[in-house]
Amino acid sequence: MTLEQYQNGHIFLIDKPLDWTSFDAVNKIKWRIKKHFNIKKIKVGHAGTLDPKATGLLIVCTGKFTKNIQEIQDASKVYTGKIKLGVQTPSYDTETEEYNPKDISFITDEMIQNAAKEFEGTILQRPPVFSALKKEGKRLYEFAREGIEVHIPKREIEIFSFEITSIEMPFVSFKVHCSKGTYIRSLANDLGERLNCGGYLTELKRTKIGDYSLENSDNSILNEEINRFQ
Repeated sequence: MTLEQYQNGHIFLIDKPLDWTSFDAVNKIKWRIKKHFNIKKIKVGHAGTLDPKATGLLIVCTGKFTKNIQEIQDASKVYTGKIKLGVQTPSYDTETEEYNPKDISFITDEMIQNAAKEFEGTILQRPPVFSALKKEGKRLYEFAREGIEVHIPKREIEIFSFEITSIEMPFVSFKVHCSKGTYIRSLANDLGERLNCGGYLTELKRTKIGDYSLENSDNSILNEEINRFQ
C-alpha cells in the first residue's frame, strides 16, 4: 500500500496475540508505517480494547478512518471462551491468583445451561474492579492494586445470546453475542455467583465486531514482531 492510502484510511483486522495490550498492536503498526515511509506522524487507533489475557479480533484504523472508530466500537461483539467454576480471582480472569475454592460436585449440566440463559436480554452488570475505567480521574485497577475499595455502579448492557458449547468440569466453554460495554470477565464471575460456586474467565477470544470477522484478519504487518515476542 502507498502512504496516501494509509493517510486516506485503512482498516487492519488483527488477531491480537495473548499478553499483548491493544496499544501494543497499535504502536507496532504505527511504527512499521512510519519507518517504511520515513515519516514522523500518522494517525493510528484501535476500535475496542481487548484485555491482555484475551486474543482475537482487534480492529486498527489509520488516517481518516480513525474518525470511524466510535461507530465500530458501538457495534455488537461475539466472543468464545472458557470459564473455570469452583474458584474465583480478584480480576475475574487469570491475571490474579485463585482464592475461595468451593465444592462443585452438586453442579449439573442442566444447572449451568439454565443459569446462562438467565443472563440473556437487557441486564445490569458491574464492571470488574481490575479494569481501565476511570473514577475520580484514576483507573479502577490502580485502586484495586492499592487495596482501596471503591463503589462501581452497574451499567445496562444486552446479552443477545449466551450459549454453553461444552462442559468438562470444572471448565465450561461458551459463545456469547453481546452489546458494547459488556465485560465477559464480569459475566464469568456472575455465572459462578449464580451457581453459588464462584468462577472466573480462563480463556477469551473475540471473533466478531459488527460485520467484521476474525476469519478475515491479516497479521502480515505484525508477523516479525509476533514471532519475536513469542
